[in-house]
Amino acid sequence: MWGVRAQVLFRLCGLRPAGVPGRRVLSCHAASEEGNGSARCWNCGSPGRGDGFFCHQCRALQPPDPTRDYFSLMDCNRSFRVNTTKLQHRFQQLQRLVHPDFFSQRSQTEKDFSEKHSTLVNDAYKTLLAPLSRGLYLLKLHGIEIPKGTDYEMDSQFLMEIMEINEKLAEAQSEAAVIEIESTIQDDFEKAKEILTKMKYFSNIEEKIKLKKIPSS
Repeated sequence: MWGVRAQVLFRLCGLRPAGVPGRRVLSCHAASEEGNGSARCWNCGSPGRGDGFFCHQCRALQPPDPTRDYFSLMDCNRSFRVNTTKLQHRFQQLQRLVHPDFFSQRSQTEKDFSEKHSTLVNDAYKTLLAPLSRGLYLLKLHGIEIPKGTDYEMDSQFLMEIMEINEKLAEAQSEAAVIEIESTIQDDFEKAKEILTKMKYFSNIEEKIKLKKIPSS
């Protein structure tokens, strides 16, 4: 069953290599620098974001940095392997920093920004916490995006297998039957994790290839 999914994943990788075509993908460090260096405070006009959220001069809350990805926001390495304990601590830290409850006495502009920040932090946390959404987000950062829906690049055999699993789940009358279905899906998740982990090594090789292509001065 997983063979079809693996073939689709690698076909997609072959069709759309990282960064071609589409939006340029920034490294976490580069994204932070680019966003901090170009922005000016909406309140006092001072350049830079200070700690990434507040103006370093007047301490007014700034709008979310559009160049910052979820891994950078949550202070994680851009990798499939994520320390979920550290991720949770970062989530709690950011919510204490930007949650709308702490801006009830501030300007309407800062209230609006706190709403946007809080939503962004929630989305980033949920995306990076779950292995599947984390892996899909990694693919997206590398220029590979799988559209919503189950029929994209999937052959009829795979779709039939998915339908059969759904039917078995609907007809399951005992906990043992549900557990059996769950174990089958869990095996697929483990194989998905293996493939996405391998993707990290292909990405490293791709970066080395780019460096090799740069002509020496």
